[in-house]
Amino acid sequence: AGLCIGHLGHLHHLPTDSHYAAIGRLDVVMAPVDGGYTLSVQGMADVVERLRASVVLPMHWFGQFSLNRFLTEIEKGFPVEKRSQTEIMLSLNSLPVEPTIIVLQPESQFGNSYFD
Repeated sequence: AGLCIGHLGHLHHLPTDSHYAAIGRLDVVMAPVDGGYTLSVQGMADVVERLRASVVLPMHWFGQFSLNRFLTEIEKGFPVEKRSQTEIMLSLNSLPVEPTIIVLQPESQFGNSYFD
């Protein structure tokens, strides 16, 4: 549908200028924000800020603590929307006007809400 989506899973180093040039424009970025398996929280925040995608979907957060560390680091430059849905439908026409962090509710086998 014309969207350019980037999945940053297993990104273990900061991209170089040539990497960013090769990536180009991204509309949606899925960013691991655990701060341990991939980049540090600060490192991932730097990458997300540099990419300036319209939508950033935090992933690999394993509870409120790891999510909040990332949000505290990034929310100075991005609005944050916490949604109760487990999924999102996007199109070029529905992208936010400014880069936005959208936190989706992870599916839980126990029916708990991470946002309570």
